[in-house]
Amino acid sequence: MAFCVTKHAPSPNSEAIRTAPNQRGLVSAAGARCREETPLPIRAYSFLVITTLLWGGNTIAGKLALGHVSPMVLSFGRWALATLVIASIAIPQIRKDWEVLKANWKLLIFYGAVGYAAFNGFLYTALKYTSAVNGAIEQGAIPVLIFVINFVLFRIAVSAVQILGFLISFVGAAVTASHGDLQTLLTLTLNHGDLLMLFAGISYAIYTVSLRWKPPVHWKSLMAVPALAATVTCLPLLWWEAGRGELILPDMRGWLIILYAGLFPSLISQILYIKGVEGIGANRAGLFINLVPVFGTLLSITILGETLEVFHIVALILVLGGIAIAEWGKPAVEKPSL
Repeated sequence: MAFCVTKHAPSPNSEAIRTAPNQRGLVSAAGARCREETPLPIRAYSFLVITTLLWGGNTIAGKLALGHVSPMVLSFGRWALATLVIASIAIPQIRKDWEVLKANWKLLIFYGAVGYAAFNGFLYTALKYTSAVNGAIEQGAIPVLIFVINFVLFRIAVSAVQILGFLISFVGAAVTASHGDLQTLLTLTLNHGDLLMLFAGISYAIYTVSLRWKPPVHWKSLMAVPALAATVTCLPLLWWEAGRGELILPDMRGWLIILYAGLFPSLISQILYIKGVEGIGANRAGLFINLVPVFGTLLSITILGETLEVFHIVALILVLGGIAIAEWGKPAVEKPSL
């Protein structure tokens, strides 16, 4: 049996891992006739699916937290816990990476302040004023913002098929948020909570795009510094919440929610998301965010005992189908156009 042999090397500034030309002498005569193509990035897909599953679980945690821990206490607690956990295993690695970390400290603080603390701060506050439907739909704008920022700043190509795939995936998220009745979306009203959701989306889109500049350090170091920055950034938000008389210290359920949020959505999912973006690029990775409301709904069925409806299955098919179409229609070479 003949195989096509390719070499793959990720570039720090590349949008995705590219396929290098076959080297002379490494390919058989039969293999040379094969088309050179990038293999399906199953690892990146797996990382991103697990990431969005954990983020969907965070939505359930947010519902369960109502009355047991206030939003800013939850945000501060989750990042403080994540910092303690990652620091407990990362100190030796941080020492090895210290020179690189010191040279890139501003970027790493930016990751923590914008991608972690600001996004969660805007999100938790917005959901106090806008509906869950609005929130789910508006999170679906994050992939669009990633596309736009990448095109404006780096002229990264997006094919018509990719746009079609995004639209199908977005409809799937909308089906989930509207409980299968898209006409309800016509009756939605907007308020300043929706503006905060937009700020949340912009924050995470900017963070995702900026991962192209992440320094070449071990994942432990890459996670530790932004987590610490996020914890510190949450302090003025905590003070603001206390000043408004809205601070709720956690009870037993609140502590369990902080434990979950600190270990899974804050730590494990962020590591996997970075790896996913590294594997297939920001544009393609961002599309997976549309799985968050779908997973959130499915987990609500499993954990909160909500009923499985036909629209849940339809939404999942649409989101996964849209992602598959966008992957199939990606440009042959994803690079900035001249």
